[in-house]
Amino acid sequence: MVVDTVKDDESEDDDDEEEEDDDEEEDTDVTNEEKLPAGKKHKQQIERLKEMDPEFYEYLKQEDKELLEFELSGSDYDDDSDDEEDQIHTIPDKLEDADDDSESEGEDDGSDTMETKKGKKTNIVTLKMVAAWKESLEESRSMHTILEAMKAFKSAVQQTGREERQDGGKYKVEGSQVFNAIVSLCVREVPITLLAVLGLKDNKQKKFVLPSSSKKWFRIQNSIKSYLTDIIQLLTQLAEPSIVAIILRHIHVLVPYYACFPKLAKYLVKKLVSLWGSGEETVRVLSFLSIYRIAFNLQDLLLEVCLKQMYMGYVRNCKFTSPNALPMINFMQRSLTEMFAIDTNITYQHAFVYIRQLAIHLRNAITTKKKDTYQAVYNWQYIHCIYLWCRMLSTLYPNDTLQPLIYPLVQITLGVTKLIPAARYYPLRFHCLRALNLLSEATGTFIPLIPLILEVFELTEWNKKHSAVNFKPLNFSVILKLSKSQLHERGFKDGLIDQLYDLLMEHLNVHSHCIGFPELALPLILELKSFLKTCKVSNYCRQMKQLLDKIQENCDVITKRRDATSIHLSNNEAVQLWEIRSKQQGTPISQLYKTYKKLREKEIITEEAGKDRLTDDIPYIERQLQQKAEDKKEFKGLFVDSDSDSDGEPFIANWEREGRKKPKKEEIVAESDDDLSDLEESDDSSDDEEKPTQSELKIKHKMDLQEVGNEEDIVEELNLSSSEDEDEQFDDEEEDVDESDDDDDDDDITDDD
Repeated sequence: MVVDTVKDDESEDDDDEEEEDDDEEEDTDVTNEEKLPAGKKHKQQIERLKEMDPEFYEYLKQEDKELLEFELSGSDYDDDSDDEEDQIHTIPDKLEDADDDSESEGEDDGSDTMETKKGKKTNIVTLKMVAAWKESLEESRSMHTILEAMKAFKSAVQQTGREERQDGGKYKVEGSQVFNAIVSLCVREVPITLLAVLGLKDNKQKKFVLPSSSKKWFRIQNSIKSYLTDIIQLLTQLAEPSIVAIILRHIHVLVPYYACFPKLAKYLVKKLVSLWGSGEETVRVLSFLSIYRIAFNLQDLLLEVCLKQMYMGYVRNCKFTSPNALPMINFMQRSLTEMFAIDTNITYQHAFVYIRQLAIHLRNAITTKKKDTYQAVYNWQYIHCIYLWCRMLSTLYPNDTLQPLIYPLVQITLGVTKLIPAARYYPLRFHCLRALNLLSEATGTFIPLIPLILEVFELTEWNKKHSAVNFKPLNFSVILKLSKSQLHERGFKDGLIDQLYDLLMEHLNVHSHCIGFPELALPLILELKSFLKTCKVSNYCRQMKQLLDKIQENCDVITKRRDATSIHLSNNEAVQLWEIRSKQQGTPISQLYKTYKKLREKEIITEEAGKDRLTDDIPYIERQLQQKAEDKKEFKGLFVDSDSDSDGEPFIANWEREGRKKPKKEEIVAESDDDLSDLEESDDSSDDEEKPTQSELKIKHKMDLQEVGNEEDIVEELNLSSSEDEDEQFDDEEEDVDESDDDDDDDDITDDD
């Protein structure tokens, strides 16, 4: 038994030794295969595949002959000749012309070569090379030429960055002219050449075919990916809006190629969203077009990413609002609405989350009643978010998926208006009411806004005189909160009455054709009548009197139309048809609103341009420049030697010029009498009248001096008294005019009643 076990052990040892020998042989085969060049290794793998799986080999023969008909190149042997000293280098019959031809072309075109630190040669790109590439692309659309142009573009983009590439590429771009030539060549020729190489058609529809579906895609996949990353890198380095717009147009054409690389497309979306939120108008529009095209074709992968990033960018840009920023914010609202319209199911999920965040902020402000929680609600970001969701729901209506969001949004907006019912926050209330008017008009939802408007009428003291004067009106469109000084200005009440008139016109225009308009307008009619009785400012009363007349006229029109038909109110379809017919016929308020809206749009345009009021009708007086010279010629005889007088010389008396002492009063009078007598003698020499004696002249001169002094005192007293009397008279006249206007208005109101 022991002998048998020993024999068994020896046989097992022999088997193990044989297995080890087989493993060593396999290892040597593997190492030999690893040492073989890439071409031979590929050929051996194909032969092994033919032996192991002949069916799959036949399939490859039918589908992909190029893979099986693989020819060895001399470069495969050249790569391993340096590593293995035993191998003998053999010269191939035909040399490959991948890099050599391009280098020879560069030399023929006049390019220079230079060596890098690692010993590699780089070609300096010249304008002749770019022109040669352009001619070859226009003639043949060859793949080789476009790949060389992409390599040159890559080196150009790398050299525009802060740090140049250390190792260097195949080409080197020097000078702005060569850089511009390469960029323009790629922008114009790359999309057309890629379509020709891949055998695709230029599809300008929203839904495009991916280039990866082409059979030749795998040949140039890496080169295209490198080119697309270079485009994004160039976009981040540019600052000139005109050049950025050119690159964005190029990106919009290349969106199908970005769609083949989802990670690269996601990175591109981030860059485009940053440009969409900032920059000039053309840059923002082109960025949005590219974002929309990417999101529409990659809805499963990138639509949610685009919606989230665009919403966050919108909130960041709405932190501050000014007349210059309002057009950009409105554009972002409309473009986000277009993005939400792509898929309403995904839109509902995002809208539900963000509207819920607004509700949480409002709940915290109502419960805690602290300054921080109030500020979380009463800011521009919160108000613009309400505007956005109201615009989105009104634009995408009717939609069964989004309709449940209308009620919570309306309740949140009404809660914001009632959070702090103070006069300082009237502008914020007006913004909320406008958003609700927009939603009510589009969706046909009745929202009771008249009580919130009438509350402003009741709480404002219209007859109280303002303590501060400011002729510049307040722009309520860019204001959320008023200061204490602004509440006491005249511009506050002027702007307030304009805002109330505007809101009432918008709200009444929405419901002017409804069958229940007379009942809706009844509390408003009563409030306006009481306002006209109590208010003593004629300008405010004039506006509201016009609105009251139109409301009463509209009520009469609706009641006549109701009496002419016999419709039961429980029949909703008949009521809707009646309201549609009534809207088509028109109402007095709708006609007034059309004319008012045109004037209001003109005023808004001028305000955005930096003006406060329309200045088209203000006359302009041209000043005549030659009037002064003509006046001098006309009155030259009256002002003798006026040009010789200088303002800098002081007046010097005669006794000072002669160096005498200051004379007494009597001597001065005598000297003046002598001067007067001399003047009178010279004047009377030409007249034939009798000359008065010298004593008569002295007496007359003294009387004149006394009369002049008395008259000066009287004039001063009259001036003082007249200024005071004029001020008192002006105030009395103002009060009389106001009382007369108020009496006239009261008489008109009583007559109407």
